[in-house]
Amino acid sequence: MHSPTLIILAAMLSMLITALLFAVWYFNRHIPGLRLWVLAFLSSSVFGTCLLVRDGLPEPLSVAVAQISISLTGYLCWMGSRVYMGRKPLRHGWAVLAVGLLTAVALYFTVVRPHTGARFVLAGLMSGVCFVLTARTLAHGGFHRVPARYLFSAMVGAHGLFVLLRPVAFALAVPRDAGDGALVAALSQFVVLESNAALVLIGFGALMLTNEFITNELRHLAEVDPLTNVFNRRAFLTLLDKALSGAQRAQSGLAVLVLDLDHFKQINDTWGHQGGDEALRHFVQVAQRCLRNEDVMGRLGGEEFSIFLPNADGTGGAAVAERLRALLEGTPVPVGGGASAALTVSIGVAPAGPADAPDTVLQRADEAMYQAKQRGRNRVEVLLAPSSAPPSAPDSAGARAVPLVMG
Repeated sequence: MHSPTLIILAAMLSMLITALLFAVWYFNRHIPGLRLWVLAFLSSSVFGTCLLVRDGLPEPLSVAVAQISISLTGYLCWMGSRVYMGRKPLRHGWAVLAVGLLTAVALYFTVVRPHTGARFVLAGLMSGVCFVLTARTLAHGGFHRVPARYLFSAMVGAHGLFVLLRPVAFALAVPRDAGDGALVAALSQFVVLESNAALVLIGFGALMLTNEFITNELRHLAEVDPLTNVFNRRAFLTLLDKALSGAQRAQSGLAVLVLDLDHFKQINDTWGHQGGDEALRHFVQVAQRCLRNEDVMGRLGGEEFSIFLPNADGTGGAAVAERLRALLEGTPVPVGGGASAALTVSIGVAPAGPADAPDTVLQRADEAMYQAKQRGRNRVEVLLAPSSAPPSAPDSAGARAVPLVMG
């Protein structure tokens, strides 16, 4: 293998991947971390270019540019991964200090006490550590759910370990009395070959994460109501079907609630559609304060919502519904200008029977909600399956005791 040819190839690969990632970022600037990954590959391109023209540059300048660019490559890759994962940004002061110190020491081993091996160790020190930190940052979320993160983590982690351990490997392989020339000859081919492979794999990994983010974003748009940020009707019904099947297999309870805001048209007429939108968002925020992590909420349409509660029977569903009703009644909607509007909800509860289909239990909860409307609104009604026995119901603070209605 011809080392100069490999170096030219490495420089060309860096530039091509930088251009590709820049084009992707230019049309998708909202993707977190992508801009920093573009800058990381740009720094790698600077490093490759520096290797190509090093014979025409003063050695101290060549060493300084190479040290700074390769350190920034690893650091920007790590920062990009932190942004992608939603981590808090770090202050760059320590990184600037570390790069400055490494560059100063590298110049010392260039001008004052020339030592190629020491410069070789310094060149990969910061970048190797940052690549390993990148791998650690990305390896979260579960392989089966987000495999692209773990693949990228494996690629960049392997490269980081190679960068950190290669001085040890070459120190063992090259005789002590061989001199710097033999060291350079031994390093050139293997280091540049590994760098070429790492450039391609890490660039491919960045594109995989870009695809993961776009796919998740499209899935979010397809499944989540954009106004209230809860599941839309289609996604909610799909999740209800799965939850009901699981409850029937495990012979556990499942309660379904259908909720409809009272006199919502008056809010729209009085405060406009913006006030109505604020009321819907307010209702969801209040409702989520009463729910567990495993409870699922969806918007069926307009001002009508539904919630299913795993491992809950009619009594538990009625208790949650009553707590939600009372909390909403006591929490007016801020509609701007210091004004607020009262907001109440009518709730129907239906515990799932052992042979219920999703449409059946949802229809029964909907019927219970309409009974709550007909009996004065701002109340909870429970409608059991025909073969169920009525449990006792909680007392309502703002309404009379909630009767359970037999189907």
